[in-house]
Amino acid sequence: MKTVVAIIERGSDGRYSVYIEDAGYPYGIIGTGESVKEAEADFHAGYEDMKALVLQSGEPFEDVEFVFKYDIPSFLQEFAYAFSLAGLERITGVNQKQLGHYISGYRNPSEKTVRKIESALHSFSEQLRAVRFV
Repeated sequence: MKTVVAIIERGSDGRYSVYIEDAGYPYGIIGTGESVKEAEADFHAGYEDMKALVLQSGEPFEDVEFVFKYDIPSFLQEFAYAFSLAGLERITGVNQKQLGHYISGYRNPSEKTVRKIESALHSFSEQLRAVRFV
């Protein structure tokens, strides 16, 4: 089954949207909501609606799997309840001030910085997964 990337973004109004990044995917599907969960549910409903419409027209429809990816500002805003900028600096090695610039949209991280943040967060999550309590 083909995998298609869907981007999760938080708008300036605080609402979330999910849309397809893949220009090779023939259908424009978007979902919106007050939360990421709501936007993803709306996105999946849009996918199912598109599928039904295409099949109803007699055209073939290729089922796909979606991989959801955040842009950096949206991730930082979505998980602000769990990660302070100081904590993220310790985890990622990226200065708090820089992270703040990414949240505000004043600056955009380079691809190298995006990969650095992603890798550090994955490493941190693996450390958390290894935690066991008595």
